[in-house]
Amino acid sequence: MKVHVIPVTRFSQNCSLVWCTETKKGALVDPGGEPDRILAEVEKQGVELERILVTHSHIDHAGAVAGLAERLGLPIEGPHRDDQFLIDSLTEQGERWGTEPSRPFVPTRWLTGGDTVSFGNVNMEVRHCPGHTPGHVIFFDPKQKIALVGDVLFRGSVGRTDLPRGSYETLVKSITEQLWPLGNDVAFVSGHGDISTIGNERQCNPFVCDLVLEQE
Repeated sequence: MKVHVIPVTRFSQNCSLVWCTETKKGALVDPGGEPDRILAEVEKQGVELERILVTHSHIDHAGAVAGLAERLGLPIEGPHRDDQFLIDSLTEQGERWGTEPSRPFVPTRWLTGGDTVSFGNVNMEVRHCPGHTPGHVIFFDPKQKIALVGDVLFRGSVGRTDLPRGSYETLVKSITEQLWPLGNDVAFVSGHGDISTIGNERQCNPFVCDLVLEQE
C-alpha cells in the first residue's frame, strides 16, 4: 500500500490518497476540502479510486465528501453511526468555521470496530476510537504496519475533546486500548501534522506516554 498525503483546507488537514501498488486502485481518506486539488493529485499518481473513507465528521475531514462522492460515483464508508449528528451539521460547521460550502451525506456503509475496508488487494482493519468524536474510526493495514488515525493521536499531542460530545477519558482509553496494541513499530498518519510511530508516542507524547499514564 502507498500513502500520499494531501494537506487541504486552512486547517492543513491531511487528506490521504491510499492505493494498492499492485493494482493502482485506491481510496481517499478524509477529503475535507479543495476537491479540485485532491483530484489533480489522484490524476498525477494515476490512481483509480474505488471509495471514500471517513474517520470522523468534522468539517475539515468531511467537507468535500458529499461533492466528491456524487461527482465520481463513489461509495462512502465511515464513520461510525455515532457521528450522525456531525454529518447533519456539516453545512452549519462550514459557515461557523469559514470554510468552503459543504453539505451532509449518507454513508454507503457505517463502520464499527472489527469491520474491514478494501481497495485493490489491500484490506484495512477498522477500529472504533471515540473521544475526539463519538463516531471516530481508524484504519490499520497490518501487513504494511501503517495506520490512518484521523484526530485521535498526533506526533506529540492528542485530539481535542472540547468540541461537542468529546471526552478526554474516552480518548485516552481509545488510544491505550485500540492504538497501543497495534505495536510500537507501527507508523501512523494523523489528521494534521507529521507521521510518527506508536513506539515514539508511548515514549515521548506528553499526554499519553507510558510514564505519564503510570503516574495517573
